[in-house]
Amino acid sequence: MGRSARGELGSGLAGAASRSVLAKTAQDELHDRCNAIEESYEYMLAYAAQGVSGDPGSQTGGQVRDYLVRTDTALTDLADVFRRLVVEAKVESADAYETFIRMLERDAQAAQAAIRLALAQPAISSQLVDNLNASIHVRTLLTDLFLVDEILKQRRAKTDRVNPS
Repeated sequence: MGRSARGELGSGLAGAASRSVLAKTAQDELHDRCNAIEESYEYMLAYAAQGVSGDPGSQTGGQVRDYLVRTDTALTDLADVFRRLVVEAKVESADAYETFIRMLERDAQAAQAAIRLALAQPAISSQLVDNLNASIHVRTLLTDLFLVDEILKQRRAKTDRVNPS
């Protein structure tokens, strides 16, 4: 992709801890989901380079499975969280957002199908993860998330200018 996932997703959202912990906003939830997907992708890149067979029950096989489950969880209803953000933020051009959100929904479902196929295997080898990482569906989803992250960073910067701490 020519661009590292590390530090890209969620990097513009410093100060999230200062926001209310009583009610998680859609922006917070979207940020958390993006971070979970990013962390999983980073782990999967490292796992793919290890050359392990991923024997069932092995520690490394269990760890990669945990990361894949986290990604699967983060992808479930991801588009709906973005929709909630659009409503909460009362954005202009809601139609443009909805068009993108429908695309994100399709891309998330495609990536999730590939992840669930990997999870269905008794052993998850480095080669299987390398192929999953290379999947156009996973890469497309990551690119979508880079765009979402830029939108979130801009929204956060605007909010910080209007409401300085």
